[in-house]
Amino acid sequence: MRGVSSRGDREDRGWLRGAPPPWWVRVLPVLLLVAVSTATLLTPHARDLGFLLGAIPPLAVLSYGPLATAVLGLAVVVVLNVPATHLDRPGNTDLLTIVFVAALSVFVSYVRSRRDAQLDTERAIGEAVQRAVMPPLPKRVAGVGCTGFYRAAQDGTLVGGDFFDVRDGPYGVRAVVGDVQGHGLSAVATVVSLLGAFREAVLDQPDLESVAARMDRRLAVDSAGVRHTELFATGVLLEFSPDRRVVRVVACGHPAPVLLHGEHALELTVAPGPPLGLGLVGVDPPKEVTVPLGPDDRLFLASDGVWEARDADDTFYPLPARLAALARTPPAELPGAVWADLVQLRYAVRDDVTMLVLAPAPPAA
Repeated sequence: MRGVSSRGDREDRGWLRGAPPPWWVRVLPVLLLVAVSTATLLTPHARDLGFLLGAIPPLAVLSYGPLATAVLGLAVVVVLNVPATHLDRPGNTDLLTIVFVAALSVFVSYVRSRRDAQLDTERAIGEAVQRAVMPPLPKRVAGVGCTGFYRAAQDGTLVGGDFFDVRDGPYGVRAVVGDVQGHGLSAVATVVSLLGAFREAVLDQPDLESVAARMDRRLAVDSAGVRHTELFATGVLLEFSPDRRVVRVVACGHPAPVLLHGEHALELTVAPGPPLGLGLVGVDPPKEVTVPLGPDDRLFLASDGVWEARDADDTFYPLPARLAALARTPPAELPGAVWADLVQLRYAVRDDVTMLVLAPAPPAA
């Protein structure tokens, strides 16, 4: 799961952010036409409701294409000219106004339909870019269960400054969660560089410190020669032993993973290293921490968007405590449960949100 709406459904984006309008908006023009026509047919006292017919073509623009809008506009003109409705008395100026509004609504509907088609194309391209930058995680990587969640902070975008990945290599299963300086489309190029460096390093670097150094060098090279640049990223790297009973952790300026053991959630104590891209990883390498894992233990990693969410009292979201309350949630559903908890408790999220749950399973006996 990527929160898509990561998250990536048109309905999930909301009506005012490109999703189709709700059903009541789609049926409102038709219901209004039927209601006014029926009322005026039953009694001449309802003719004062005739002005409502003028709202039908503009309402149709919200839901229908130019042809359906034209049909509804024509229906309004017909109803206005049926003697039985008692609405055939307005002057020529009133009738011409309705005809003009209907014709203008058809034009606006045509423009909206073309723009919607263009937005759908651009969104499809954005989804393709997201899949290329961060392909959907498999449910399991060499015995480690994986569930990811991603939601960009910048409205209307599918990619931003957070990233995660889980890869199997000759030295075991390795995972990364990171947060690039800034967010939105401007950070995508840096995310691509870091993920590329991580995926290459997984194959040929013998330890996590070397993987971090490779990623640090990638950012340092990318920013070389660029004046006034401050290109950096935080990240946390994990490596599971072959029997998945031990995990090694290296943190580079990023919040530590949270270990879920039974109904308890404990933030791991790690030796914080410098962020990636400052050229300090090789000089002062981050210290690797080894953590034993018990049966059914899970590791929860999150970006600043989760850790630094604030409520109305400007209090940070208590992630470990809330994870303990959600400990019975299956690993595949945990990121979604945390996001729902943030929304329900009304915490303001001002940054990209990334969550990754890793559930290592011991090898079969």
